[in-house]
Amino acid sequence: MSKENKEYEDVCYICRRTESQVGKMIHIPNNICICSDCMQKTFDTMNNSNLGSMGSYMDMMQMSSFQNPLNEVPKKQKLKKKKEKEKEEPILDINHIPAPHIIKGKLDDFVVGQDFAKKVISVAVYNHYKRVSTGTLEDIEIEKSNMLMIGPTGSGKTFLVKTLAKILQVPLAITDATSLTEAGYIGDDVESVISKLLAAADNDVEKAEKGIIFIDEIDKIAKKQSTTNRDVSGESVQQGMLKLLEGSEVEVPVGATNKNAMVPMTTINTRNILFICGGAFPKLEKVIKARLTKQMAIGFGGELRDKYDNDPNILSKVTAEDLREFGMIPEFLGRLPIVFSLEELTKDMLVKVLVEPKNAIVKQYQKLLALDEVDLKFEDEALEAIAEKALKKKTGARALRAIIEEFMLDIMYEIPKDDNIGMVTITKEYLEGSGAPRIEMRGTDRMHIEMNP
Repeated sequence: MSKENKEYEDVCYICRRTESQVGKMIHIPNNICICSDCMQKTFDTMNNSNLGSMGSYMDMMQMSSFQNPLNEVPKKQKLKKKKEKEKEEPILDINHIPAPHIIKGKLDDFVVGQDFAKKVISVAVYNHYKRVSTGTLEDIEIEKSNMLMIGPTGSGKTFLVKTLAKILQVPLAITDATSLTEAGYIGDDVESVISKLLAAADNDVEKAEKGIIFIDEIDKIAKKQSTTNRDVSGESVQQGMLKLLEGSEVEVPVGATNKNAMVPMTTINTRNILFICGGAFPKLEKVIKARLTKQMAIGFGGELRDKYDNDPNILSKVTAEDLREFGMIPEFLGRLPIVFSLEELTKDMLVKVLVEPKNAIVKQYQKLLALDEVDLKFEDEALEAIAEKALKKKTGARALRAIIEEFMLDIMYEIPKDDNIGMVTITKEYLEGSGAPRIEMRGTDRMHIEMNP
C-alpha cells in the first residue's frame, strides 16, 4: 500500500461511505473498495436474480471501472485518517485495586458531600473487583455487590457513577429504565443494556464483562397498582432483569441493540458485571413515614405523628419492606444487597458544589474568561444567593448551571468588546437585579459598568 493510501480513508465504490463510517473495506482488483453492507446487498441481488457466479461479478466490476474512470474518488474528496489516540493510563488498576479510602479520596476531588454514599460505593467496588480478579477463594464463591442508590433529583447519583467509571477506567453503560419493556413489546428489552455496555467497551467481550452498568430511573419500573392492564414496563421488567443481576450468559447483537438486526451475535457472561441502580423514588417518604408512625404510643413516651414531616434525610431510614410497599418485587431487591441513600443538598453543600470540585461550574467560567485574559471572581454573598435560588427550584445541583447561565449571558456578551477589562466581580446586588458587576480595568482603579441585570 502506498504512503498516500495509508494517509487517506478508503471509500466504498458503490455507496461512497468512508471506512470510518462502515468499518473495514473489502479490496478487489483495480484499487476498488467495497463495504461489507454493499457486498452483502450485491450478493442478495445476485441470488435473487440468478446473475451467475462471483467470478462473473468481479469481471463486471473490473469492466465498469475501466469504462467509467470518473467513479474514482478524487483526492480532494477523501478524508484523512484520524491519528490514533494514545491510550490513557488507568488511574486505578482493577487487578490491583487500592483500598476503599483511596477510591473515596479520588471521588472527593469531584463529588461534594455524600460522604456515606461515597464510603459505601468505595467498599462495594473494592470488594467487587477483588472478587473479579481472584475468582473463587478456597471454594467459597463471593457474591456480587450490586447496589441500589436512592436520592432526590439533582443529588448526584448519575454523576457519582460516571466519576467512578472514569477513575477506574472501566466500560460504563448508562441506560434509562423507562425505555425498558417486556420482551416482544415496543421498546428495549432488558438485554439491550448489555449491548450498550459491549459498545462502550469497543466490542471487547472480555473488557465488557468487567464493566459497570448504571440503570437510572429504576423506580419507574415499580409494580403498578392497577391490575386491569398488562404491566409490560413494570413488574415484568423486574422479572426479566433477575438473571442479568445474578449472573447469566446472554446472547447479544454486536453493533446493535435489536436482536432482529442482521448483525453477528456474541455471548456475554454478566457474572462479573457490576450493576448499580438509581432512582428518586418519589412518594417513598410517605411510605417510610407511615411505617415509622404506625405504632406511635400515647402518653409521656409517645411520639408526635408529625415528627418526621420536616426530616430532610427521611430516605436514610428506608428498609426493604418500604421498597416492597413502593412496588419493587422481593426477588429484585434480593439481588441488590447494598441499598443506600443520598442526602438532599443543603445551601452550604450547593455553595461547595459551585467552587470545590475539579470541574466546578465557577471554575469552568473562570477558565472561559481566562482565555480572554479576564479574571472572574464571585463574592461569598453572591455564591450564597445562587444556592438560595437553586433551593427554591427543588431540582438539586442541576439548577445551578441554569441560574449561572442566565446572569452570565450579558457578561459573556459584553466582555469581549473591550480588551482593557481585567477583572469582573459578581456581586449579590447584580444577582438580585439591583446592581451591576464590578469591573476592574487593566492598570486603573476599580470602576462600575452598567449591564442589564
